[in-house]
Amino acid sequence: MSVQQPTDQIFNQLDVFGHKKVVFCSDPDTGLRAIIAIHDTTLGPAFGSTRMWAYKSEGDALNDVLRLSKSMTYKCAIAGLNMGGGYSVIIGDSRKDKTEAMMRKFGRFIKNLNGEFITSEDVGTNPRDMEYIRMETQHVTGIPESLGGSGDPSPIAAKGVYMGIKACVREQFGTDSLTGKSVIVQGIGHVGENLVKLLRDENAKVYISDINDERTRQVSKKYGAEAVSNNSIFDIDADIFSPCALGAIINTETIGKLKCSIIAGSANNQLQDEHQHGEMLLEKGILFAPDYVINAGGIINCYSELMGFSKKRTLQLTENIYEATRNVLKLSKLEKISTTDAANKIAEKRIADIKKVKSTY
Repeated sequence: MSVQQPTDQIFNQLDVFGHKKVVFCSDPDTGLRAIIAIHDTTLGPAFGSTRMWAYKSEGDALNDVLRLSKSMTYKCAIAGLNMGGGYSVIIGDSRKDKTEAMMRKFGRFIKNLNGEFITSEDVGTNPRDMEYIRMETQHVTGIPESLGGSGDPSPIAAKGVYMGIKACVREQFGTDSLTGKSVIVQGIGHVGENLVKLLRDENAKVYISDINDERTRQVSKKYGAEAVSNNSIFDIDADIFSPCALGAIINTETIGKLKCSIIAGSANNQLQDEHQHGEMLLEKGILFAPDYVINAGGIINCYSELMGFSKKRTLQLTENIYEATRNVLKLSKLEKISTTDAANKIAEKRIADIKKVKSTY
């Protein structure tokens, strides 16, 4: 009975999220413990990053990979890419547990999926890790430019978030100019820093916050942004709040504190509860740019690498995020539904439409 109960729970979770396949990867010789989740392959092979994180439990890891992979299905659909949604997580501390052998063994598991899943870097992994995976399988992107890859996707990811912010500002203020607008950027990793640069280049007033105080000081000095503590970001009266760290930052408690009219950032799964908190933001009159719509720049960069597109074409696809965001906001307004529900409707319609096309051969 002790074995049966967790299995039942896993299958129930798969039913709730609507997944096609979940692969558990275990290799005691290299210490690898990983999960690959394939959510939907209607539009093409499942694409998703590989995150390495010291999860508190295997249940937490499974829940994370299921949420992230479903989000990738919707992200690819709304961005107009011919890719399905997947994701993978490796359980462990990337600073001390990760080895070449572990990453190459993980590459073997991906190879055994015969092209059904393609990966790239995420939290806890980097281009060097993608090189190790590439030694075992072709089904990986985000390798260094020196090896013919597209390199760091952060500048493209930041550009997409920037286009999404501009679309929201146009909806709220009638013009998409950011000059004089105030923005709080929470989390200044690679994407966050690139976003700060784009915002400051357009003369926006930028507040920045990060758990790494030294990095906050450096970025503040480099771009002329104002550093604030993590504890005080919700006290600031700003036009835009841009979450670029980890998810679930928008919840019942923080929504009550927010003093902004727009939320638009790069973090995945920003709403703790997609339906409940999407509705709360709608009622409060705060415009929320669904994260998977505006943070699609990173996947567009990887998709371009797979398809052999030029940098110019990659930028064009990323700039399309502006219109994709506008379409979501229009549908939300027209049907008086949350922006998350509107984005989901658009993504689900594309998947359903392509399913009809594919059913003819």
